[in-house]
Formats: sequence, structure tokens, C-alpha cells
Amino acid sequence: MQNAWRSKLLFVYWGHINTKKSNQMANVKKRGRGRPRKIDIHQNVKVDVKLVKMKDVEFDDRLFVPMKTKTIVDSVLSTEGGIFPGTNTVICGDPGVGKSTVLLDWVAGIQKQGKRVLFISGEMNEIDMYGYTKRFPSFANIPIMFLSDYSKRPKEAVEQVIKDGYDVVLIDSWAEVISMVQDQTGMQRKSCDSWLLDLMDKANKGQNTHNCYTAFVCIQQMTKAGEFAGSNRIKHMTTAMAFLKFDSSDRDAERYLVFEKNRRGNVGDKIYFSLTRGGRVDYNFEEID
Repeated sequence: MQNAWRSKLLFVYWGHINTKKSNQMANVKKRGRGRPRKIDIHQNVKVDVKLVKMKDVEFDDRLFVPMKTKTIVDSVLSTEGGIFPGTNTVICGDPGVGKSTVLLDWVAGIQKQGKRVLFISGEMNEIDMYGYTKRFPSFANIPIMFLSDYSKRPKEAVEQVIKDGYDVVLIDSWAEVISMVQDQTGMQRKSCDSWLLDLMDKANKGQNTHNCYTAFVCIQQMTKAGEFAGSNRIKHMTTAMAFLKFDSSDRDAERYLVFEKNRRGNVGDKIYFSLTRGGRVDYNFEEID
């Protein structure tokens, strides 16, 4: 009798154990089945790929006529000499090296050739600029948009003035424009960069009131290590990138300009320059071997 009850108890016990294990296995399987499946978003997606042969492409002839600064810098801006319409040039440099002065000198030279130019200033106010033009009278006729005058609506102001259409637009500086737009809109830095790049791209293609293929020259900041400070997309969108530097750590040292990227011209050649008291920027060309 005792053996019979013992057999029944063992049967119930082992049955309970096996049922528990089965339930556990079932739960594991359920959890496994409940996990979200990875879906290939590219599955069965067809892209209409268009292949292009350059011999079949046509562009406006105006895109291939460079704008001259009438300085020796033309020889390094491009092999044809000057800045081409629809291009983007980024200039970086040491603090106080003379970035704004050199670029305004280029813009003033282009303006004398009858081109529409614009200076978007986020760094200087009207009083500073007035004193500046006393030293460099050739800058006095350049139309200037002082971004500080539009601190409440900088994004709309920049969009409006660029859509008006100019041959050359100088932006001083990229970082200041982006910072002001961030303060206004709360946009992330990358989103602000994309906004300005898209705006420039449309102007590059002549999508503006005057049908100008706008060329942009933008001043950008450098890191403490002396490198370009900005997203890779800015680098990719630029036709040329140049650095203005002191020849040594001494602020009385010679200053020079050198292109480290240039799709239209050479890289590595140095242009030494000095800012004279007579209101001129003097250049001296040093070609690499």
C-alpha cells in the first residue's frame, strides 16, 4: 500500500516538474516570437538611376567666365584666373591675421568690374565698419547687411537678401550667422548648417531674382589645433578652401594665404600679403617647387 502511494506521489511530482519546464519553454518561445522583426526598408525598392555623359550636358556660358579681383590672388583662385560663378570658397585663419580685410579687397576688386556684390557682416557693426573704410576707402561702396540689425529675424533676413541675387556674397562669419539663427529658431547646429548650405546651393544655380549664379566666399572658424571647424558637408560643398596664417607665432611675422583644396586651381602656393597704412593690401606670390 505504501509503495503504491509512493509511486503516485512520484508520478505527480515528476508530472509537475515536466509541466513547469514545458511552460518555461513555451514562455521562452513566446518571448522569442514577440520580438520585433528587422525589416529591410530597401527591400523591393527600385531607384531610377540616371547616368550622365559630360558630352551631353549643357550649361550657361556665364558659369565659365571667372570674376577677377584684379590682384595676384587671381592666379591661385583658379587656373583661368579669378572666382567662378556658382562656386563656394571657405576661408579659415588665425585671429587677427586679416581675413575680413583680404576678402573685402577681393570683393571690392570684383565690384569694380561691374558685378553685384554683397557683404553679410555678423562680426562688425556700422561704427566699426565706418572707421574701417576710413583706412580702406575702396571698401566704402560695398553694400553691407549688418546682421545685428536683424537679431529678431536673422533667418528670414538672410534668406531674403540672398534670394535678391548677387554675383558674389561674402559672409563674415559662417559661425556667427549660424549662432544667430540658432538663437532665433532653436534649431540644432547641423540643421542650421544644412539650411544655409541649401540656401547657397539654390543661389549657386541661379535661383534668385536677378538670375545670378552666386559665388559665396565664407569665413569659417578654426579649432585650437589650427584645423577647420565645421561639418564634413561644408567641406564637400566647397570648391576651394584656403587658410590665412602668420608665418610664426610672432604677431609681427609675415602673413600668407595658402589653398589646401581647390577644384579649379593649384594648391600649396603661398601668397604673402601685408596691410599697409595707405589703405592697400599688398601681395607677393611664392610658387611651390
